[in-house]
Amino acid sequence: MSLYKDQKIKIYNSLTKEKETFTPIHEGAIGMYVCGPTVYSNVHMGNCRTFLSFDLVFRYLKHLGYKVRYVRNITDAGHLENDGESGDDPILKKARIEQLEPMEVVQKYTVDFHDTMAKFNALPPSIEPTATGHIYEQIAIVENLIAEGHAYEKNGSVYFDVIKFNETHAYGKLSGRKLEDMITNTRELAAQSEKKNPQDFALWKKAEPQHIMRWPSPWSDGFPGWHLECTAMSTKYLGENFDIHGGGMDLKFPHHECEIAQAEASNHKSPVNYWMHTNMLTLNGKKMSKSTGNSILPGELFSGKNNVLGRTFAPSVAKFFMFQAHYRSILDFSNEALEASEKGFNRLLDAYHSLGAIETSDKSSMSISTWKQSCYDAMNDDFNSPILIAQLFEASKFINGLKDGNATITKADLEELSATMKAFLFDVLGLEDTSVSGDESAEKLDGAIGLLIELRNQARANKDFATSDKIRDELREVGVQLKDGKEGTTYSLS
Repeated sequence: MSLYKDQKIKIYNSLTKEKETFTPIHEGAIGMYVCGPTVYSNVHMGNCRTFLSFDLVFRYLKHLGYKVRYVRNITDAGHLENDGESGDDPILKKARIEQLEPMEVVQKYTVDFHDTMAKFNALPPSIEPTATGHIYEQIAIVENLIAEGHAYEKNGSVYFDVIKFNETHAYGKLSGRKLEDMITNTRELAAQSEKKNPQDFALWKKAEPQHIMRWPSPWSDGFPGWHLECTAMSTKYLGENFDIHGGGMDLKFPHHECEIAQAEASNHKSPVNYWMHTNMLTLNGKKMSKSTGNSILPGELFSGKNNVLGRTFAPSVAKFFMFQAHYRSILDFSNEALEASEKGFNRLLDAYHSLGAIETSDKSSMSISTWKQSCYDAMNDDFNSPILIAQLFEASKFINGLKDGNATITKADLEELSATMKAFLFDVLGLEDTSVSGDESAEKLDGAIGLLIELRNQARANKDFATSDKIRDELREVGVQLKDGKEGTTYSLS
């Protein structure tokens, strides 16, 4: 079903600094590239926010009926620290520390990345290319750039000539930086003497004798530049001009700026129509930083084994929390904020599950079609997940009114409300229903928690509130939420 014909999306384009009506290059089909992880360490929550934001975009576009080719790469070579043209490759550095082969490091942290994304219920991309699997394509681009006069070789390394490019193009247009200012503010860095200008960036680096990861090229045994990798992989699978390119805001400069320069110099056209960038996460009001200890990994969040949050939080709760802020806004992780999101998440699930017991009428006291379109309007406005969630809470209030007899709904509207809630909660937001499961282990869990609820009820009847509260609080610590109502005590898993 092609819902996209009736829904017009607007995307904030980082290149033009404006919201623009989204028009795909090919009707009904979309090409989207997102810069993936450099696999030398466990993926952190800031990375996860970016990938989950684009999972949301991917899911919504698919929900509208678009055929989406989503390409997200794995950087497994060539990403020098601090984007320097010299210094350590972080994969090689980690290999030395852990006494592993570089590809063991790559495999270890690629598996961790996939495992983490699976726990967040993120869809895998359509294609997940690796930098090391596309050396041939990268060498071909470098050869073309040299032939076009936009690159030069020096001592076995090849650099992109930024000043030459800027004579006919606008280097810095994505980040808003002016080359003249960059030149003025440039300080000399080590090992930059072989470049014509400090602003030039590496397309190919000659490998030092100790550099393990190396490939033959017309210029030297070496390895590709980080920026070149994404240009090669995105254009191979999506073409010289494609619809959407995404990544974290920290990649705007120099990474994405260099991607644009390489592609325009090589292919003589703008590579991407819509650039999208996610903002950063903070933790307890401060920038996340491993060096200061103010950071948290997904596994630490799920297990509770950390020094910054009070207890465990389920992946869907953390995901729901992140979607309560727009992807372009700064978001602060804190125990209080996560607990509030957990309560809201459980309220939405409770409302959704109660739809099966709602009695219908010959009249609806709420326009379900109007509400449904408001959900689409939220997502059509630059994928505004917090507004969508606000609309889902509006539906939750209405459902509570139906339960209390203060509102009415027809059978057809009830079916539409239920289908829409399901679509946006689980298909679009990609949340997981943690309150229901049909397997045998769930039955055993249900029995165990039922026994604890019975013991708690006995304690309350005996006015032993210390024991009653202890059962409730300790269940909550392990992700079991008790809810006292008119019909007794129920529970949900968070």
